[in-house]
Amino acid sequence: MSVLQAGDALGSSYKLIKKIGSGAVGEVWCVSQERGGPDLAAKLLRQEHVQDSDLVEKFIKERSVLLNLKHQNIVVARDLVVEGQQLAIVMDLVEGGTLRDALEAQGTLAPSSAIDYTVQVLDALAAAHQKGVTHRDIKPDNVLLDHAQAKVSDFGIASVLQGAKKSTSGMLGTPAYMPPELFTRGEAGTAGDIYAAGVLLYELLAGRTPFAGTGNDYTLSFRHVSTVPPRLDIPDPLWDGLSSMLEKDPSLRPDATSAAHQLRGLSKKYTQLPALESVTAPEQFEELERPATVIRSKDKPRTTSDAKPAGSLNPSDLPDLGVPANHTVVRPMATRKPAAPVDEEPTTDQKNQFSRPEWLTTKAMWLLGAAAFLIVALVLGFTLIPGSSGKGKTSDEALTATQQDQILPSGLGISRRAEYKPQTGEVELTLTYAAQKTPLRGELFESLPAPGEAGNCPNVTWEGAKATRNQQSINGVAADCGWQLSELAIPKQSTAEVKAKLNVEIADQQALDQWLKNAAEATLTAMTDPATEGSAYPAQRLQDIAVKTPTRTVSQTPLPVKLIPVWPSGPDELNPIYASPATGKPTAVLQAVSQGESGVRFSDGCSGALAVSKDGLVVTALSVSPQCTVRATVGNFTELVSNQFSITTR
Repeated sequence: MSVLQAGDALGSSYKLIKKIGSGAVGEVWCVSQERGGPDLAAKLLRQEHVQDSDLVEKFIKERSVLLNLKHQNIVVARDLVVEGQQLAIVMDLVEGGTLRDALEAQGTLAPSSAIDYTVQVLDALAAAHQKGVTHRDIKPDNVLLDHAQAKVSDFGIASVLQGAKKSTSGMLGTPAYMPPELFTRGEAGTAGDIYAAGVLLYELLAGRTPFAGTGNDYTLSFRHVSTVPPRLDIPDPLWDGLSSMLEKDPSLRPDATSAAHQLRGLSKKYTQLPALESVTAPEQFEELERPATVIRSKDKPRTTSDAKPAGSLNPSDLPDLGVPANHTVVRPMATRKPAAPVDEEPTTDQKNQFSRPEWLTTKAMWLLGAAAFLIVALVLGFTLIPGSSGKGKTSDEALTATQQDQILPSGLGISRRAEYKPQTGEVELTLTYAAQKTPLRGELFESLPAPGEAGNCPNVTWEGAKATRNQQSINGVAADCGWQLSELAIPKQSTAEVKAKLNVEIADQQALDQWLKNAAEATLTAMTDPATEGSAYPAQRLQDIAVKTPTRTVSQTPLPVKLIPVWPSGPDELNPIYASPATGKPTAVLQAVSQGESGVRFSDGCSGALAVSKDGLVVTALSVSPQCTVRATVGNFTELVSNQFSITTR
């Protein structure tokens, strides 16, 4: 492929304007659309990728996945070009620079800003992971900034290029952000993205990644697997959230939704906290506790130390990468002295080590044994006496359990925390509701069944919302022990709490965990029941919004647009939640999920053939076009696209 120049065609629909970046994967160009419309960005893959037939085939197969990956914090892919010697991804043009640019300009970011950006990255990952897409190369360079909004780019590129582009460790990605399991097992899933997001947050706070230091990629991989990230001078809650994302064991890391929820509440809490000074690498990294070195000998069987602690990874799992020229010399751990063989005569020192003192006669040993037996019997007898303090102390300990839902399409997140106090036989349940892009309001549903096999629904007292029993005859929602919570408003990017108290009997920790899980599952089952019709509990039940227009409209006239709610039972075309041009008051559903009209915006999807009013609520057909669409945003429902329609003359 010849050197690209401004003015060159990219496929049949685009023209190169100017080069705006380059990297190991390829070049990024600003491109214009032949049919008109806003400029876009195109990432053109390098020549070696174009000549890889397997990669091209995979590129084409991934097309539908990449084009359907839409979220406010994801750089949306608009088209994939596979033509001749050109292989390119066309995406939205974001001109605010990258998070790397911001970090280099400032050195470190204030904790509130670092948290905000990381939460947005995690929100993007949550949306992608729900569609089965992993990023595999999260880093500040791949986070673009559109004012204060972060947008993650290059989704899907890593999976497409798997097996083509390699790092020095033989794996795809950037070593400073790779999870330990990628070095030890050669593979990583969604938990690997969480680890990389944790590294990103650490870097935004400290100005360096946690394991950066002297050495090369080999020593860096060793640190990822075998050393502890150096502690930063930040509050414990923030360090705890960061540390959970950097767990060595991928099964111990939170998912993207949970990690975002944990960090989201800290952003406003630390608005006054200043940025750290840039942190330098430690002289020596603290190693994880792990077994002593394995002793191998031609003459003796292999012996090892005790089993390694749960959650740690053994450096012996590392792949054999060879010894680089400037390899780091690692101080070996002290080995345990092997025990003497059974058939060898113990030395004098060994005999003295285990011999009895002169005062410890056989008679004294009998007396000591009897005294010990008597003490044990007295302790056991006292513990087993009914009403004794020993039993009460054990049973009076409070039990706690937590549970976190996946974020719903409306942007609603729900977390639950239950605390059981045996002294009172009472469970205190705290429900934390979170909203993302737009405020949420209206009724919410919660099912609180009795624990175990108990049949009757427990009595509940509520605080923080008006609560009434759910009535199936009114709203159509069939659920046992259901409650309707009303007069509740959840601010944008914030939370609201509701507390409930129940008098129930909980046997142990396992029973409390199971009860909380059952309550969450009963709530979700009721809210996703396809047999339920109607518009009750929209923040929990609304699955999607369809944008409907006539298949044909006339130029120079307003375009009728309807927003059709999609419930678990399917789309309800008879009861749209909004119609443009609008008349009358917004519907209750629209009020609940987008604060009425304030959360609704239409935009031109027809390369200039449509005009949108200043308030974004009225669309007018301007000129003839054989194929058009209109785009819409409704609260947290973004990147909505209508059915295709044509514009004709009268």
